[in-house]
Amino acid sequence: MELGNVSQPTYGPGPEAPGSSMPGLVGMVHGFLRLCLLTALSTPCPPELITDFGRSQSEEAIREQVQELLLYELGFLVCTVIGLIFIILVPLVGCCFCCCRC
Repeated sequence: MELGNVSQPTYGPGPEAPGSSMPGLVGMVHGFLRLCLLTALSTPCPPELITDFGRSQSEEAIREQVQELLLYELGFLVCTVIGLIFIILVPLVGCCFCCCRC
């Protein structure tokens, strides 16, 4: 088994939808992944963005670095917020249906 160059991997084209009996579900999942990974798929994260984070002394430069990092991770942040809303909202609505049956 040949591992290739581990330090500099080469990646092929993006994932393709497999032939399936549920093309609607496959399309929905791939649409969700394209939404979340839009920036990550188009341009890889520059390593300088993470390694130089917080090193500058200027507050304005740090604020600019934070905005750039948040913009890059926007899809993951949106998914996290939606997940937190579900974690809080679903049990609350279930409790209201169970306890407040009129």
